Amino acid sequence: MKQKLYRLTTISCSFKELLKGQLEYMNNHYDVTAVAADTGTLAEVGEVEGVRTVDVPMAREIALWRDLKSLVALYRLFRQERPYIVHANTPKASLLGMVAAWLARVPNRVYTVTGLRFETTSGLLRFVLKSMERVTCMCATRVIPEGDGVKATLRREAITRKPLQKILNGNINGVNLAYYDRTTEVMAEAESMKSAKLTFIFVGRIVRDKGVNELVEAFDRLSARYGDVRLMIVGRFEDRLDPISSVARETIERNKDIVLAGYQHDVRPYLAASDILVLPSYREGFPNVVIQAGAMGLPSIVTDISGSNEIIVDGVNGLVVPKRSVDRLYEAMVEVVEDRDMLGRLSSVARTMVATRYAQHDVWRATLQMYNAL
Repeated sequence: MKQKLYRLTTISCSFKELLKGQLEYMNNHYDVTAVAADTGTLAEVGEVEGVRTVDVPMAREIALWRDLKSLVALYRLFRQERPYIVHANTPKASLLGMVAAWLARVPNRVYTVTGLRFETTSGLLRFVLKSMERVTCMCATRVIPEGDGVKATLRREAITRKPLQKILNGNINGVNLAYYDRTTEVMAEAESMKSAKLTFIFVGRIVRDKGVNELVEAFDRLSARYGDVRLMIVGRFEDRLDPISSVARETIERNKDIVLAGYQHDVRPYLAASDILVLPSYREGFPNVVIQAGAMGLPSIVTDISGSNEIIVDGVNGLVVPKRSVDRLYEAMVEVVEDRDMLGRLSSVARTMVATRYAQHDVWRATLQMYNAL
C-alpha cells in the first residue's frame, strides 16, 4: 500500500499554475491528495492529475475567524486520514497546514517557501507576517527554500535555524520543455498577435508588488521616444489585495502601445509573439514566468531580487536592474531597443540555460528523492 502524501495550496488554481503534472507523477509513488480552497478548478485538477481532491475553504488575506475554521477543518482531516507527508506551499495554506499537521502529529511536515510577503511591508504588518513565517517553520519538520535568495532571507531575518536545502537549482516544479517550445501550433496562434514593433511582455498579477507601476511609467516614456515599441500585459488586476496606482491604470488605458490581454490560461503564444519579458517585481520566491519565457527563447529584464537574479545572469540571458527604479528600468529598455544585436545574443542562450538547470522531470525526481528520504 502506498503511503499518503497530501499537497496543500491556498487556492485550487495554484495546482494548475504552480504544480502542473507533479501530482500525477507523485501519485505513481504515493497516494496523493490535493487540498485547497476550490476556486472552480479543483475538480479539473483531480481529473487531469488523477488524484483525490479535498475542498477546504481558506482566505488568502488575514481573516482570523475564517482562518480558525480552516485550521479546525485541516486538523480534523489529518486526524481522520493520517497522512504520512503533508507538503504545503503558498502562505496561508502553509501556515494553517503546518500548524494543523503538527497538532495532528503528522510525522513529516514539509514547507516549501516560495516567497516572503514581509519583505515589502513595514511596521505592525511586517511583524505579524514574520511571526507567521516563524510559526510555519517551527511546525514544519522540513523547510525547503525555493532558491538561495529565500534561504538567505530566512537566515538574515532569523526566521528559522532549521537546515535549509533547496531542490536542485531551485524552483518548485521546473519547466516542461516540450510544452514551452515554439511548436507549429503555438507559432500559428502567435502569428495573429505579432507586430513589427519590438514587443516587451509582462506576465503575472497586475499588482503593485510586481513592479507594474514602474513598468508602465518606464514604458510610457519609452513609447514617447520610440515609435516602434509596444508593451503586452498578460494577467488580471487584483485591486482588492494590492492595487496599482490610479496613474498607472490611466496610463494603461491611454497609451495605445500598451496591449492589455487579460488573464490567459496558455501564455505560450503571447510569449512567442514577444521579444523580451519584463518582470520588475519587488519580491519573488523563484518566478516561474522567467523560466517559462526562457524556455520559449525569450531573455528577461528583471529586478535584483531573490529568485529573479538566480535565473537571469546580467548581460548573458537578460538584464538585471535595481527594484523600484523607473530610471534604471527605462535605461535597460532603451538598451534593448537600440542594441538589437545584444537582444539577439541574450535570446540565443535563453532556452539552453533554462534547459540545463530547470528541466521539469529533473525537479520531480529530486523532489521524489526528498520524500523517499524522510
